[in-house]
Order: sequence, then C-alpha cells, then structure tokens
Amino acid sequence: MKKIFSTIVVVLFVCASAYAQGGHQHHHGQNHQTHHHAKGEQCEATIHGHITDSRTKEHIPYITVTIDGTTVGTTTDATGHYTLYHAPVGKLKVTVSAIGYASKTKEVEVECGSDIILNFETTEEQIAVDAIVVSANRNATKRSEAPTLVNIVDSDLLNKVSAPTLAEGLSFQPGVRVENSCQNCGFAQVRINGLSGQYSQILINSRPVFSALAGVYGLEHIPANMVERIEVVRGGGSALFGSSAIGGTINIITKEPLRNSGELAHSLTSVGVTGALDNNTTLNASLVTDDRKAGLTIYGQNRLRDAYDHDGDGFVEIPVIKSQTIGTQAYIKTSAYSKLTLDYHVTNEYRRGGDQLERPPHEVMIAETTDHLINSGGLTFEGTSKNTRHRYSVFASAQSTKRDSYYGAEMNENAYGKTDGVTAVAGGQYLYRLKWFELTAGLEYSYDYLFDNPIGYASESFYKSMIIEQHVHNASIYAQGEFKFNKWGFLVGGRLDNWYNASNKKFLCIPSPRVTLRYNPTHNINLRATYGSGFRAPQAFDEDLHILIVGGERTRIRLAEDLKEERSHSFTLSADMYKTWGRVQANLLVEGFYTILNDVFALRDYAGSDLGSTIVPIEGKDGVYDINDGARIYERYNGSGASVMGLNVEGKIAYAPWVEASAGVTLQRSKYKEPEQWSDTAEPTLNMFRSPNVYGYFTITTQPIKNFKIDLSGNYMGRMYVDHYAGGLLPDGTVLEQDRLEHTKPFFDLGVKLSYDFKIWKTIGLQVNAGVRNILNSYQNDFDRGAARDSGYIYGPSLPRSVFVGAKLSF
Repeated sequence: MKKIFSTIVVVLFVCASAYAQGGHQHHHGQNHQTHHHAKGEQCEATIHGHITDSRTKEHIPYITVTIDGTTVGTTTDATGHYTLYHAPVGKLKVTVSAIGYASKTKEVEVECGSDIILNFETTEEQIAVDAIVVSANRNATKRSEAPTLVNIVDSDLLNKVSAPTLAEGLSFQPGVRVENSCQNCGFAQVRINGLSGQYSQILINSRPVFSALAGVYGLEHIPANMVERIEVVRGGGSALFGSSAIGGTINIITKEPLRNSGELAHSLTSVGVTGALDNNTTLNASLVTDDRKAGLTIYGQNRLRDAYDHDGDGFVEIPVIKSQTIGTQAYIKTSAYSKLTLDYHVTNEYRRGGDQLERPPHEVMIAETTDHLINSGGLTFEGTSKNTRHRYSVFASAQSTKRDSYYGAEMNENAYGKTDGVTAVAGGQYLYRLKWFELTAGLEYSYDYLFDNPIGYASESFYKSMIIEQHVHNASIYAQGEFKFNKWGFLVGGRLDNWYNASNKKFLCIPSPRVTLRYNPTHNINLRATYGSGFRAPQAFDEDLHILIVGGERTRIRLAEDLKEERSHSFTLSADMYKTWGRVQANLLVEGFYTILNDVFALRDYAGSDLGSTIVPIEGKDGVYDINDGARIYERYNGSGASVMGLNVEGKIAYAPWVEASAGVTLQRSKYKEPEQWSDTAEPTLNMFRSPNVYGYFTITTQPIKNFKIDLSGNYMGRMYVDHYAGGLLPDGTVLEQDRLEHTKPFFDLGVKLSYDFKIWKTIGLQVNAGVRNILNSYQNDFDRGAARDSGYIYGPSLPRSVFVGAKLSF
C-alpha cells in the first residue's frame, strides 16, 4: 500500500503539473474566441469575462462561475478570467462565488452562437450570508432561505486548525463536541447538542453509507483533504436524511474537480513534545477538460502516528495508527442540464493500543488491535428541466468493511476476531419548483449486513454463542412541501421508515414528521422554528462491536429481549443576524433546543435475570461454559426516558482582510427522567454521561503582513459526569474497589498556527507553517494505571501539548 501511495504521489504531481500548465495556456488563449457550431449541433453560446475585487480592482483567481439551474460552470484562471462554454440559449442567471467573497448574480440574454462578455465585481466577505447548502431540505438552497439552520465547516477552517482528519475539525461549531472514548484504541465520537455519537447521522455527499462497523472509527477515516465543506444541522429538523438524525446531521461534501490543480502537503507533529511522532502526508490533484464537460479529482492520505504513554506505566493512552486513504470523484456532464457523478475511496487502517506494542497481541497484558479495509463508493445521476421547474436524481451508494481485530487481556489467545460489514443505499428524488412553492418527494432503500466472527474461541459452544449476524432492511419514503414567500417560509413533511431486522424478525413502521417556520423581516435577519421526530431501532450498533477492557476483563453488550425502538421529539428556535459597517462584518446566532427521548437506550450489568454477575452459563456438548470467557456483560434496555435542553450562541466578526474571529458557547442540561442504574456497586444517576453543562470554542485569524497569517484556536469543556469502573490502579497507587461516578475538571485547549505563503513560479506556490496544540497542556491527569485499568475512562482534549511543522506545495 505504501509503494502504491508513493507512486501515485509522484505520477500525479508530474502529470497534473504538465496538464495544468498546458490547460492554463490553452484556456487563456481562448478567452476572446467565439465558440462556433457546425450544422446539426445543439445550439449553444459562449460567455467569458473577468472578475475583480471592488476595493483593490485586482483580478480574482480561482473563483467559481456557474449558470444557475444548469451543469455549466468553471473557475477563473490565475489571471482572473473565465470562459463558459456550451451555455444554453435563453434568459440565464450567471453567479460567481468563492470562500471569502460575496456571491454575485447577473442576468443575461443568450442567443444561438453568441459570444458574450460578462464582467463581475465582487467584495470581500469573510462571513457568508448566502452560501449554498444542501442539508436543510435535500436540495441546493441559499443558507438564508433554508428552512432549518445549517452551519458550515469549510476546508479553510480545517486548514486553520491543522486538522489531519474530520475528527479534529468538527469541534469548532456551537453545540458540537468531539471526544476520545478509549485509551487502548483511541476511537472518537461526535456529540451534537449534548447527545452521544449514536444520535447523529453521518453522511457522505448526502448519502448514509457509514456502516455499523465503520462508524466506530469513522470520523478518523475521513481525511481533511478530501473535504470541500461539512454541513452541520443540529436537532431533529434533518430527519429526512434518516431515523438516526436525532441529535443532528453531519453531511460531508467531498471535493469536486473545478480546475486543473494539484497540492502536496506534509506535517510532522511531536505528540506531548516527545519522540512520539505523527507524520501526515496528503495529496490532491484535479483535472478537467477544456470544455468543462468532464473532470476528475484524486486525493490521498498516508498517516503514521506513534503511540504515546502519558503517565509512564507502560500502557499507552494514544494508540499507534498506520493509515492510507486513496479516493476520487469524477463527473461527466451529459448535457447542460444533466450530470453523472462517481465517488469512490478506499481506506486501509491499522491501530493498536495497550502495552508492549512490538510483541504479538496475545503475548502481552492488554491489547486492542484493529485492521480495517474499507471500500466506499457511489453513483449519482441528476438532471434539471430547461425551465428549472423539475429536478430529479437517482443514486446508489455502498460501503464494504472488513476488520481483523484482537480485544484481549492477560495473554488471551481466544480474543481474535474477524468482522464483515456491508451497507448499501439506493433511491431517487424528485423536486417540483414554482416561484412560491417547492415539492420534494423521494424513496430510499438501505441494507445493512454485519457478521462478527470470534475466530479465537477453541470451543464450538463459545464460538457459536459469540457470533453476531445481523441483516437490517429499511425501505423509506419521504415528502415535503415548502411554501416560499417574500419574507416567510413554511415547510411540512415527513419520512416513513419500514424497518426490518431479519435476524430477530422484528418489524417497525414508523412515521417521522417535520415542520419548520422561517421568517426574514430583512435580508440580514433569519428567524426559524423547527420540530422533528426520529427513532433509533433495536439492533446491534457500532459501539457494541468496540470491546472495552475494564479491570482486566473484556466487556461486551447484549440486547434485552424486550428492547424496543427509542423515539425522539426535537424542538429548536433560532435567530441568525448579520450586520455590516463599511469593511466590518458581524454575525450573531442564538439557538435554543429541547429534545425529548422516550424509551431511551441505557446499559446495565447483566447475568440472566440478576444484575451484578459477569458469568452467563450455557449448555454445550462439552459441559457448561461462560459464553464470554469471563467477560463482563452489559445489557442494553429501555430506560425511563431523558431530555436535553440548552442554548447555542455564536458570534463572528471580520475586518477584511486583516482579522477574522468567531466564538461559540453552548449552555445545556442533559437528564434522565428517573435515576438510571448503570452499575451494581454505584448509586443511580439522573445525569447523562459525558455531557458538560458548558462548552465552547473560538478561532481568530489575523494577517499582519501580506502572505503571513496567524491562526489562534481553542476549545473549552466544562465539568461533566463520567462513569469510572473498578479494578484499575489510581494515580496514588491504590486500587479502585468500586465503580464510581466522577465529576471531571474543566479544560481549555489553546492552539496557534503560523503560516507564510511563497510564490515560487507563476502558478506554483509554497506554504510553510508551524504551531503548537494545547499550549497550556490542559490534559487529563488521573488515568487509571496498569493492566487492570478502565480503558474507557478517558475524557478531555485528544492531545497533550504538541508541536508541529508543515509544508504545502500547490500548483
């Protein structure tokens, strides 16, 4: 895999450089040529021109230019000029847009064979008012006109915080927090509005292809360099994307080829300012045809991270990661109104934690090892009628995951396993649009297969009882009608899921309604109210396949026989306000949320009908066995219910081009309706675990001189309750005798990045950067020690104080 990756880096770099240079010269030379048509060809025209900054009057390179309602689009070249080939005839709207600039639209009348000059002047806009989003109603919509509030994490923010993967970049949004959940394997999960990761729907290009198996480590399997932007919808207003969108939806939009370009980058991080290094190499290359009717982008990442032992007990808190990802997105525009898009990426990742990492897993005290091979892909065909009233799309996506694993303690040779998972989604969607009304309807079928095979068990009884095999089918339909007026918008819709688990013969038919109201008293004030419902089905989830090691014992999760679906009702109210004073822009967002969970999923110790024991005997041909070989078993059952309520506040201000700042804070409360018995030795609790009452973020970017930037960023996490299981050595050397509920200290993770951009030659640039993460070393200091530690007792920032350097070559 490494040799393949290295070869691709070299080949793409050379080929893309040559192609980009040739394509640039050819394109620029044709800027003022008329595009002629032979007899019998479709009647088309050409539009060309330049785009300049209204303040500096300088030409703006690499800004996107599109014809609304069509597939025709391009970008300006390095001199700020563009050409739109194959423009259809008629009255058209041409729009220019880019990160950091205001979108501008002009109308133009196009006749057959005409050659039209259309120039634009736009202004710097660090706070986007009319960014285009797709996660609010499954259609491309201006953010200010979207029925639900959509926050955007763009590639620029991921670069500012030097995020190697999606996991490190999501926390810079109000109401969103990412945390590590295991010392041995280091898996991360995202929490939205106080709800854990299982309540969030993760999409890739609007498709729910994250399988139950891949979801455990999914955030770290998405390299930051494959992401164009991330759209975050908080609350259940995004229920049209699936039943799991209770806490919210994270829609990862991958990079689309827009121009001939390439990028090669490398960063080196010293974790804990020690010899534990994190090497991250990324590449991107895009190729498009001269007429922009076809394009291809390729991206890749190679990451090697050493393990890190924070307390020096020989058992690591941050595991080894060896990961390679290669992917592509390609399109063919079959006409000015239709387009075929292909997405594909493959990830091969190995990670290991525990002790004595150089030895085989079954020869050490504690080991958690996973080796994933994940293939994901999708095909979408979409089209629009010439009058733009009708829009349709058909799609199919799939993800295949193969995992070899070892979860074991005390030199257990029976802890090896193999797991296979497949998720497939297919469907279609239709949009009918009038000036004041939009109707969206669609159907979707998904299939999720999971087979967990514990190959290490020598006994047939052990082996058969530990196998998990799951076949889940879900056929769903959805529809919504949105009324759009000058200042008002009203949407009502819903989704009907017909869910069937073939493994246990359970069938559910559950409607999920959705209602939103939008009021815009002015263009710069957006008021919204949203209600949505959702559910989580009784099945094996991704977290069930992650086996924590507690007190030297492996832990597993089973489902209660009478487990039923968990239902939710989510309400949000928000005000999104913008103001401009000359070159100063400001934005204030206030959002209140309230979510009710009924029959909430909870965990308890399990032993038949009695709590507290860890042995579940079964009869086998060789006698009576513990089906988990002494493992501690927890049962998922329906608790009494819970509620989460709170307030998100976010402010942004920019004084272009010198300074840009944003900050957000979340105030919340997460409680069960009745005390939940999470342990047989600890008191029940009303508090939902790992849900701080206060948390927030900030980012500041300043450019004191041209080409030199300073990026400051930080995350604050208030106190929260964390479950701590007995058996491990505490920092003072004593043994934790009983499970207990911990109330953690607050953390403030402050980081800085310095970067400088050089222009090497014509269109080739070089950026060098360096910085420090977690400057204050605000990091957990009460880890359990030794082989009997609770590996799930981890919280706070993902890294101690760490320094990094990097370089990026772009062309």
